[in-house]
Amino acid sequence: MISKEYSIELLKNFMSIDRLSGYESKMAYAFKAEMEKYTSDVRKDKSGNVSAVFSGIKKDAPSLMIIAHMDVIGFVITKIDANGFIFIERVGGISEKVIQAMEVRVQSDDGKTYPGIIGSKAYHTQTEAMRSRVDPLSTLFVDIGAKSRQDVLDMGIDVGTPIVYKPKFQKLMHNRVLMSAVDDRGGCAVILELANLLKDNPHKCTIYLVGSVQEEYNLRGAMMAARTVQPDIAIAVDIGGSSDTPDLVGTGEVKCGEGPTISLYNFHGRGTLNGTIPHPAMVRLFEAAAKRTGINLQRTAQLGWLTDLSYVQLEGRGVMCVDVGFPARYAHSPCEFVDMEDLEKLSLLIADVLADINAETDFSR
Repeated sequence: MISKEYSIELLKNFMSIDRLSGYESKMAYAFKAEMEKYTSDVRKDKSGNVSAVFSGIKKDAPSLMIIAHMDVIGFVITKIDANGFIFIERVGGISEKVIQAMEVRVQSDDGKTYPGIIGSKAYHTQTEAMRSRVDPLSTLFVDIGAKSRQDVLDMGIDVGTPIVYKPKFQKLMHNRVLMSAVDDRGGCAVILELANLLKDNPHKCTIYLVGSVQEEYNLRGAMMAARTVQPDIAIAVDIGGSSDTPDLVGTGEVKCGEGPTISLYNFHGRGTLNGTIPHPAMVRLFEAAAKRTGINLQRTAQLGWLTDLSYVQLEGRGVMCVDVGFPARYAHSPCEFVDMEDLEKLSLLIADVLADINAETDFSR
């Protein structure tokens, strides 16, 4: 097992890398470098996905892809006004409720980053009606301290430039962590833990551990990864929506610190009409592993959620899929919350499932 201290440091390091969806190159190279500690067969495809191969000892066993996305939500610049204020459009699911007065990082064409803030009206200048209203994104702007449009351009910042939340990482009580983009840095950490577990343990099926790109931009990268890998089975590792905060009581049964999650249903339901109902054989495998290991496996069924599997399941002649994850609070906000125990248990649970899959495994529906 990778130590908790190493896992936390790994997440902290990943936090410092700007990786807006479509601009993940730095994160991809960092993920690739970490994965090369466990196997020499690590590949980067044309789309930017990183795949590490762990060959199985049985050639007739099914091939399996485990995927976590490397990108994050954020913004791109749409306009720079004469005074150097920057106007933006969202990339991925971001609510205006959480972003005003938030610190951000603006990336220049040469890869440098510059601090800024999403402007908000001072309380003293707001009318009563303004105080209870959420301002639309089209009226919001980023202030980087520039005095003119030319100031901004001279920094290598222009229309189309990526912007992300300022990275945050803070340990809390009871082995819990508050950080930006645990979606899906947590999944990347779980996959690296799996690489550590696989490197010295014989397994029957060939396993591809994949860091995908552009998940937050309509799940595009994973489709390319699946076409390259051509797996029989795919497992996505992503956040599971926690419902244990006062505002979500009664909407679900998932709790932070109570173990990993398995999705029995997810569906976006707005815009992208897609989702995943897992293959029943994969559900059986995970439930059996949970019994063997004594790890509590929390079941989820959620509207408004998607993962990379939404399109992966449709590749080739069809891929047997299941979504597993770890509970997370405050998803897609500048600060997300996770219990490190859930990530550790998820790694162990997936490893147990992998050891159980072979050519004789019953995959009947």
